[in-house]
Amino acid sequence: MATLEAAAAIPGLRFRPQQSTLNPPRTRLSSAAVGRKIHRLSLKCCSLVEEQVSKAAAAFTEDETSLIDALIGIQGRGRSASSPQLQEVERAVQKLEGLKGVPDPTSSSLIEGRWQLMFTTRPGTASPIQRTFVGVDSFNVFQEVFLRTDDPRVSNIVKFSDFIGELKVEAVASVKDEKRILFQFDRAAFSFKFLPFKVPYPVPFKLLGDEAKGWLDTTYLSQSGNIRISRGNKGTTFVLQKKTEPRQKLLSAISSGAQVKEAIDEFITTLNRSTVTKSEIELIEGEWLMIWSSQEETESWIENAAKGLMGKQIIRPNGNIKFLVDILFGLKFSMTGKYEKSGFNTYDVAMDDAAIVAGPYGIPAEMETGFAIELLYSDEKMRISRGYKEILFVHVRS
Repeated sequence: MATLEAAAAIPGLRFRPQQSTLNPPRTRLSSAAVGRKIHRLSLKCCSLVEEQVSKAAAAFTEDETSLIDALIGIQGRGRSASSPQLQEVERAVQKLEGLKGVPDPTSSSLIEGRWQLMFTTRPGTASPIQRTFVGVDSFNVFQEVFLRTDDPRVSNIVKFSDFIGELKVEAVASVKDEKRILFQFDRAAFSFKFLPFKVPYPVPFKLLGDEAKGWLDTTYLSQSGNIRISRGNKGTTFVLQKKTEPRQKLLSAISSGAQVKEAIDEFITTLNRSTVTKSEIELIEGEWLMIWSSQEETESWIENAAKGLMGKQIIRPNGNIKFLVDILFGLKFSMTGKYEKSGFNTYDVAMDDAAIVAGPYGIPAEMETGFAIELLYSDEKMRISRGYKEILFVHVRS
């Protein structure tokens, strides 16, 4: 049952004490009546909380969340994915495709609008724009679908940044059947923020003939209209989203390098608001790749590596931890140590065995370092922590 404290946490809901007056009302509520009113108010508050939680959960189904989980940690929208990662994504994609989703997606209004590209396979027959721009995490890539106009179109958009501008490649589109869209590219241009005119993209679409034509099958469209899976005529699979979940928003900020600290603060604040009680967070075993830190690199790379400011953290059973950093030409920096629980969501780390490793051989290095790790957030795919000198870290499980 919702308590008054829980009710008071709901935005827009305030409790105000009864103001005293010179002529107070003659009728007074009994304690039982007050209790009934509080009970009804508690039920109302509980209903509001449940409604908010229900709306948040409705954004993605359990199977859609499985696909999103599979995408977390994959860089380059699939360019740098390992074989296990690709297999995990393909299993999640096939499961959603088997569920069908919205019937006749090309006839649904849910397919209309701007979609953000989250993942794509990259066969050798991929288009030049896909090979050039899609694998760059610092760019956002979108696809616009507008079929219910006098000029039906499908457009691919590469947004370089809010300050630079974007490239838009447009195609005339038509619906062939309940899931296939036919298209033919006919124009493209750069829109730069610092220029008052568009700069044509130098591709002679008319001379390309059939090379400028293609089709796109929508194999899954979610009932919420938030996720779409499509397969193209060149054998490419696309995962696109209209709505992203909080982890994806944070990772997007890291990729673009824009206001990452603010994005972390927003993520943690939102998480704390949605959690009634803070639960204990544990260091999860596995290989964790550091993708961002708030450290300004003022020390040598080997000192940064020894303090976990680069490369991978490998969490092993029985309190064992290892830092591993690729140097060059097969050389790696390796450092091992121990960690132990020291408080609520905190661990003490002592590293004392370092080496430069080349294959099975290693050159020992005399180094020792110790620091504390505070876990701010962790799940099976992503971890946010505060470590050496209060530096913030974001790791993804590789």
